[in-house]
Amino acid sequence: LGGLVIDGAIRDTVAIAASEFPCFARGVIHRGPYKDGPGQINVPVTIGGMVVNPGDIVVGDEDGVLAFSPALLGGLIVDASEKAAQEQDQLAATLAGTLDRSWIDAALRSKGLTDIGSRRDG
Repeated sequence: LGGLVIDGAIRDTVAIAASEFPCFARGVIHRGPYKDGPGQINVPVTIGGMVVNPGDIVVGDEDGVLAFSPALLGGLIVDASEKAAQEQDQLAATLAGTLDRSWIDAALRSKGLTDIGSRRDG
């Protein structure tokens, strides 16, 4: 067991944060959990709208948690590498002031915002 994902609240967050055991939860509560509640093992569960199946790989960091079938790992690595390269290109263009933002203006116009010319360009 490499960590814990809870679709609920936890307590003792200072101790958990100081530990080497990652824990992801929806929130914090002062009361402890029920220790004799219902539950099952090795069945699909839904956490925050995400279905997690037995055997799925679960990865989490400060920004959230995701789960996927091990069969998808190769394709996900390729897709993530391509996305990271695209984001680096966008960051470089943003820093250089050359990022094409016309799609943002078009999206705002499609929502009825007409005063988009007042934004600062530099």
